[in-house]
Amino acid sequence: MPFQKFIEYLQLEKNYSKYTITAYQNDLSSFLEFCKLTFNESSVDRVHYTQARSWIVSMVNQGLSNRSINRKVASLKAYYKFLLKIKEIEINPLAKHKALKTAKKIEVPFSVREMKQVLEEMKFDDGHDGILEKLVIELFYATGMRRSELVNLKTNDVDFANSTIKVLGKRNKERYVPLLSSLGKTIREYLVHRENASTIESGDILLILKNGHKINETFVYRTINNYFSKASTKIKKSPHILRHTFATHLLNEGADLNSVKELLGHSSLASTQVYTHNSIAELKKQYGLAHPRNQKKS
Repeated sequence: MPFQKFIEYLQLEKNYSKYTITAYQNDLSSFLEFCKLTFNESSVDRVHYTQARSWIVSMVNQGLSNRSINRKVASLKAYYKFLLKIKEIEINPLAKHKALKTAKKIEVPFSVREMKQVLEEMKFDDGHDGILEKLVIELFYATGMRRSELVNLKTNDVDFANSTIKVLGKRNKERYVPLLSSLGKTIREYLVHRENASTIESGDILLILKNGHKINETFVYRTINNYFSKASTKIKKSPHILRHTFATHLLNEGADLNSVKELLGHSSLASTQVYTHNSIAELKKQYGLAHPRNQKKS
C-alpha cells in the first residue's frame, strides 16, 4: 500500500521524528476522510486538483489559519511527490498549487541576559534530574541542534579529545559542532553522576532519565518551558526558540552566515537567513545609538 510505503520512507530515508510522522499521518487521514464523505472516493491516489482544492476551501471555511492549511497541504504534496517517485501516479495533482499567503512569522529569541539568568543564576537540583535538565539547556544553547537530534545523541558522539559533538541530522546527514569547554564540563559532571547512580544503566544513549529510559521530546519541551517561564515574559518558550537564540547570538557577534548554516545543519542558506532578522534589528539599534547624526542635541 503506497500510504504505508510513504510512512516507511519518512522513517527510514528522511529520518523524521515520530511526532513529524504522526502529523503527516493525521493530515493524510484528514484528507482521505474528506474525500470519502464529499466525493465517495476511498483512495487519495486517484483524486484531482479540484477535489484537493475543495478540501482547502473547507478548511478555510472552518476557520483554520493559512499557516495550518499550508502545512496540511504540504503533507499531501509530499505524498504525491513520493507516489511520482515510485511510479504509482503519472501526474501530481498539486504540482502547480500555490501556498496561501501568510503573515511573516517572527520568532523572538531569548536575550543574552535571559540566558545568563537561567544558566548562571538559576538553581538546579543537585540530583540527577537537575543535572540532566541543565545539560539539556546548555546543549541547545551551545550547539543549536534540533530537539530530535538532542534526544538521540549517543555517548560516543561526544569527542572530548577533539572538542566536537557529532550530530545526526535530517536525512541521516552528519555534522560536527564544536564542544565548548563549559558544555564539556557539564557533560563530564553528568556522566560521572550517571555512572554512580545505581538505578541507571549506562548505555549508548547520552541523555537518560533516572529510571534508565531515554529522554523524550515531551520531557525536553517541558524542561525548556519550565525554566524559561521563570526568566522570560516571551510568549513562546520552546526548544526551537533556543535553537533560534543560538543562531541569532552568533550572528550578532559577527559570525559568518555560511558558518551558522553548517552548524545548524541547514541544506540551503535560505533556511538560515530567517535568523538574520533579529541580527539586523540589533544592528539598527546599535547604529541608532552610535551614529553622530542620530545623537540628541544637548
